[in-house]
Amino acid sequence: MPDPTPDTGLGSFAAVLAGELPGDWTSTYHPRRGGLNVHHVLTDRVWDMNDVAEALAKRNVDHCAVLARHDGTRLFVAEQPGPGEKYLIAAMAPAEVPDEAFSGVREPDGIVVDADPFSAAADVTLDLLPRYYVALAQARGNADELALRQTDPRRVVMTWSDGSLVVDKPDRLDIARVLTENGFTFDPDRDIYVLSGDDTNEQAASARAAGARLSTLGVGVQLRHPQARPALGTAPAAPPPTVASPHRSR
Repeated sequence: MPDPTPDTGLGSFAAVLAGELPGDWTSTYHPRRGGLNVHHVLTDRVWDMNDVAEALAKRNVDHCAVLARHDGTRLFVAEQPGPGEKYLIAAMAPAEVPDEAFSGVREPDGIVVDADPFSAAADVTLDLLPRYYVALAQARGNADELALRQTDPRRVVMTWSDGSLVVDKPDRLDIARVLTENGFTFDPDRDIYVLSGDDTNEQAASARAAGARLSTLGVGVQLRHPQARPALGTAPAAPPPTVASPHRSR
């Protein structure tokens, strides 16, 4: 049975929390360093634009803890400023994903929990981690597309998004001209070309026509469907494979 009055010091809280989360987690406590703010390396990776970001903006972190799982998932734990004993817990952005891949991805905002590691573990498992998995899948998908464009600049990726075909703005004017000649319109706010319409057959015909014309220019076309996104209230059957700011929008 859990100790009904556990030690709620930050280091002890994080250690108990790590043992209550699903999977194999370790907890590393980062103590105060003589008043110097040397924890920015950790806070810079906090993936949040809500309560945790606001708290970190108001006060420098002088001690914190990081929970890490074997697949590279990391959680940041710190004391919440103000009265009462509460803790901030937020996911940390994976370092191996390029910054450009976070564009358009909603942050898996962190949570504020009471000083009870057992109830906090349930909140992390049912609330924070599912949002993290969704955001991470989107960022990885973006990274894959970035890598594809970098390794093969003569390829146009058309992605279905909310009933429209979307193409990132190409660097070449001749490619952009082919897109517009085949029904795509440029959206300057998002820097993309969009092929909208109510008839998917007509959209597909326009995409095929554009692809045929692009092929004469030596440009290939790849059609992609958006990645399935699990519901925020559910966790995937298994954690995602390994990948290994200031708290800012990515």
